[in-house]
Amino acid sequence: MDRQSRLIPMKGVAGLIIAAGSSSRLGQPKQLLMLHGETLLQRSIRIAHESGVAPVLVALGAHSTQIESSVDLSSASVVVNSGWQEGMASSIRAGIRVLDGQAPAASGVLLMICDQPAVTADHLRLMLAAFDRDSDSAIASVYSGRRGIPVLFPRTSYADLLSLEGDQGARGLLNDPSRSVIEIPLDHGEVDIDSPDDLSFLRTR
Repeated sequence: MDRQSRLIPMKGVAGLIIAAGSSSRLGQPKQLLMLHGETLLQRSIRIAHESGVAPVLVALGAHSTQIESSVDLSSASVVVNSGWQEGMASSIRAGIRVLDGQAPAASGVLLMICDQPAVTADHLRLMLAAFDRDSDSAIASVYSGRRGIPVLFPRTSYADLLSLEGDQGARGLLNDPSRSVIEIPLDHGEVDIDSPDDLSFLRTR
């Protein structure tokens, strides 16, 4: 058995890709930026599937019509978050509500964003393998000395995810000292595409 096969998870975990932001600082939808011949959103869906998560949900908001007409979303379930302007928390809540109905047997959810080019299917498999060993803990990526996304939460954390508000996402939950969190290092995980200057990272990949 090769290394990749050993990392395929046994417990069912769903994926939720948060792609609802307006990319106001960038000036164009970051979801549609190209990397190696595919959009960042298409890449995120692909590596989520390659890691073994199922089902894969995509939370859209701003530019949803343009994105749906430009990206093949046939392998994902689309959740359109009409309250996307509140911030990431609203998309997490919208996705978890749909996910709980679509995948009631899922043991957890892997939260992703689409503009972290350093994230790979191998990194996601490492997270899923850690969850296989300890499904009571959250599994967080770590970069620049901080815990962050991608992050995997067990089903027991759904209520906490549904209580999130604003634009802080789930990082506050990861910093709760009462929560058990396993850390998985992610080189260059701090790189996301928020401004035109960040596009230079894509050109060097």
